[in-house]
Amino acid sequence: MHQVTIHEAKTNLSRLIQEALSGEEVIIAKNQQPLIRLTVLPEVKRQRKIGSAKGLIVRMDDDFNEPLDDFKDYT
Repeated sequence: MHQVTIHEAKTNLSRLIQEALSGEEVIIAKNQQPLIRLTVLPEVKRQRKIGSAKGLIVRMDDDFNEPLDDFKDYT
């Protein structure tokens, strides 16, 4: 949980929205009294997109699929 004042919320609204989208609970308070909880609406949550990680793997060793030495007893 992350609590901020109304003034901080006005100043950093974009950052607070990103925190809420990341799953962080954001509370806006006035005079240390919590007033508002900033949450993401269920239908607005980002959908997974197939293929969105394309291009992230730039290099893969030839032996990437070989058993690890630590696990040879289990194979």
